[in-house]
Formats: sequence, C-alpha cells, structure tokens
Amino acid sequence: MAGLSTSFAQQHFDGEQYFNPFPDFEQRGFGDVLRWIVWDRLTGKRPAHNPEDYKFELKPNNGEYLKNNSDDFSVTWIGHSTLLIQMDGMNILTDPIFSDRCSPVQFAGPKRLVPPGISLDSLPPIDLVVISHDHYDHLDKNTIKALGNKPFYVVPLGVGEILKSWGITNYQELDWWATITFNQIRIVCTPAQHFSGRNPFRKNKTLWASWLLKGRVFTFYYGGDSGYFPGYKEIYEKEGPVHVAALPIGAYEPRWFMSPVHTNPREALKAFLDLQARIFIPIHWGTFILSDEAITAPPEVLRQEAREMGIDSEKVRILKHGETQIISDALIARPSLLQEDK
Repeated sequence: MAGLSTSFAQQHFDGEQYFNPFPDFEQRGFGDVLRWIVWDRLTGKRPAHNPEDYKFELKPNNGEYLKNNSDDFSVTWIGHSTLLIQMDGMNILTDPIFSDRCSPVQFAGPKRLVPPGISLDSLPPIDLVVISHDHYDHLDKNTIKALGNKPFYVVPLGVGEILKSWGITNYQELDWWATITFNQIRIVCTPAQHFSGRNPFRKNKTLWASWLLKGRVFTFYYGGDSGYFPGYKEIYEKEGPVHVAALPIGAYEPRWFMSPVHTNPREALKAFLDLQARIFIPIHWGTFILSDEAITAPPEVLRQEAREMGIDSEKVRILKHGETQIISDALIARPSLLQEDK
C-alpha cells in the first residue's frame, strides 16, 4: 500500500458533523421520519408488505469457480449491496452483510427475504473490503468480526473507529478524493449524497462515500447509497469513464422522503450515463424490506426506464442472488450505450 493523497472539491464537514454540500440537496429531519413511519401508515398512504409474497431465485453455489478464479474479472451479487468482485487476482467485498437482519440486534429489525447468494464460509479468501457508510445494512458487525483482520478495509472518515471497537485494526480511513494503492489497484474515495449514523445520537458523525477501483485494465465503480447528485459527472470528469458501475436501485419510495438520499431506477440510469459506464449492475434491492415500493419492483422499473431512455438492454445486467457476471473484453467493448446509436 502506498501513496495517500487528498484534494477537496467541496467542504463537507462543519467541525461537528459531515454534510452534503450539493446545491439541490434537501435535508430530511425527525419530523419527516415520523410523517413517513407513523402518519403515512395511519392515513393509509404506506403499503403493508407481507414477506411471504416475495420469492427470489437463488443461483446454485458457484463457490468452486470463485475460489479458483484468478484471471477473470467477475462480479457476483451476494445480496443487497454485497458484491464479490474478482479483479487483478484480488477478492474484494463491498458492504458485506451476511446476517439475517440489518439491525443492532438479531431478534428484531428488517429480516432477509433470501439467504446470501454465497455463504460466508464458501467465499474465497478476501483481500479487500470496501465500506460505503455506517448504516446497519452496509456495515454489519457480525460479518466484519467473522472476516476479521485478514482483509484490508477501506472506509470513509470516522468509520475506522467503529471497526476498531470490533477489534479490526487493518484499515484505512479516506476522505472524498483521497487515493491509495493496494496490491496495484488504485482506490479512490469518491463522493456520495447520503447520511450516516447507527443511532439517533450519532447522526452524520462519520462520512459516507462511493468508491472507484482502478485496476490494470478495468475500472469498477461502487455507488454505495446515494441520491442523484452532480457528483456522478464530477467523478467522470476527474477520473474518466467506468467499465462497470454497481448502482443502487431500491428503497426509493415514497419519493418525497427518499429522493435526497436514494436514487430510483431512472436516476440510477442517469448516474450510469453520467459516469460514462459500460455495464450497469443494480444493487440495494431484493433482500431487505426498507421502504414502500414492492421489493420486486426495482428491476422491473429499471428495465422499463432503460427502454424509455434508449439504453441498450445488454448493458443492464440484473443478477440473481448468487449469480456471477464475468466481465469479458467483448462485453466491455460494445461501442454504444444507446440503442439508436448502434
């Protein structure tokens, strides 16, 4: 590991809390939370979800291929925002959560609707873990403690203290636009428009981020959690085009509440175009019920929006839980994103 450097495009810390510096960002407060959780339900505006209504296909375990793969650039969707990325001979996890619930406790809180696409003990040895922010569905204590200190963790500012409290010392905190090199992969901490906090008393005490992983040939972008914001264009302007972008498409309803911090499928596609990415892999859906849209809706809406926006359907790779997408040169080399430009 070498070469820590930082530049600042925006001021996003006021000495007490981190904040979103983007001009169109609208802050949501505790009153908005109550309106959504309590008032919308009392007035019938918030639909009830029955977990028994949702069934997802789990791909057969491909653990042997993943354990032996050292050549292919591949992306495997384990569930929610957890991806296994195999790149330049490295095994990388994003926001790993293998617990049954994304919650401070395992007897209450949002419960998985489908098991992890690959079990924790079937993973190949993990070299790098990328964390976008400290929310329970992205930073899972049980999973991190199971992975232990063998992987190297890259995290936004402040999140390292949480890892340290769990016995993890092999980490690096980064601010937006800071870069490091790890095993010949250049890692760039890039902005996102979101928020943080594992309890009401620690709101925005740690930073949130997205990440670029720039290998020998390919560049991978991990979007974490974000509302749509001008940072996507800025990332392209600073770092160039992306080969594969993993972008969140779920937890977007109701829009009056979610839009500042969660993209809907159309906004995720706009971010994909802003990044000049070649392949879109959707994340942050299909695993936990966190919002008001049907949990099966995000990929259906994504397909429809891609058609309406004229985006080549071959570019949008909607994976099943446990499915692996090998990113071949031929897939990346397709010359156009838009159908009408073929």
